[in-house]
Amino acid sequence: MPALAIMLVFFLVPSIYNLVYAFTDWSSFKSSINFVGTRNFANVLQNGVLLGDLKVNVIYAVLVAIFQNLFGLGLALLLERDTRINRFARTMIFVPVLMSALAVGYIFQALLKPVGPVNALLSFVTGQDIGYAWLNDPDRTLLWLTLIHSWKWMGLAMLIYLAGLKTISADVLEAARIDGVNRWQAFLHVKVPYLAPAVTFNVATALLGSMNSFDIAQATTGGGPGQTTEILNIFIYRTFGQGLFAQATTMSLVLVLVISLMAFPTIILLRRRERVL
Repeated sequence: MPALAIMLVFFLVPSIYNLVYAFTDWSSFKSSINFVGTRNFANVLQNGVLLGDLKVNVIYAVLVAIFQNLFGLGLALLLERDTRINRFARTMIFVPVLMSALAVGYIFQALLKPVGPVNALLSFVTGQDIGYAWLNDPDRTLLWLTLIHSWKWMGLAMLIYLAGLKTISADVLEAARIDGVNRWQAFLHVKVPYLAPAVTFNVATALLGSMNSFDIAQATTGGGPGQTTEILNIFIYRTFGQGLFAQATTMSLVLVLVISLMAFPTIILLRRRERVL
């Protein structure tokens, strides 16, 4: 009963109110709240800025899912052996997962300034004066942002993949080696099938987490330059801050719908792949 009460108060009731207010004209500019039907949804579909932010959000989520899983899997394979050095390295790689996303964003904002430590290091290594504006490049800033997000969460992906690798029996790997299988073939035909559940979990959490992301993008770029990194949550945050509460609520429902359309089919396909493997 206590758990049910917490769910009702902090999840179910706010979710119902969120749905109801999307069909009203709730704002800070009016003293009353009136029912307006689907007008907010029609306005959202005609909002070019929101649709552009949604496109940025989808690209951001796909890139994060790719990078986060590649980094996590590579680290898991590299640190698979249970040695003292590897245990220390795993701990250090997992530390960013425990850090505040907002703090991570501000740290990288300082590191990637034109006169920041990253450019200073590159200038020292190359012997040339480098002043590249990492977070002000309209063509590449979104890429750097996805790499920052992936860096923060790759420790969690690594942990899940390590757990999957630990389920593989040593007898199976030994039998493969006796049959003349090389390392690449052992990875592709022995380890990958066992890692299928880990892939499902990591891809799903990466997609859900990046589609709901806000802190890192807001702290590093604030959606700039020129809205090239303005993901949907930043736009919702700004809309709510302008007092347009009903519109912001409608946008949040659209975001939930988009996340569902991306995540659930992906999970279903990956679960089918698990059964095939």
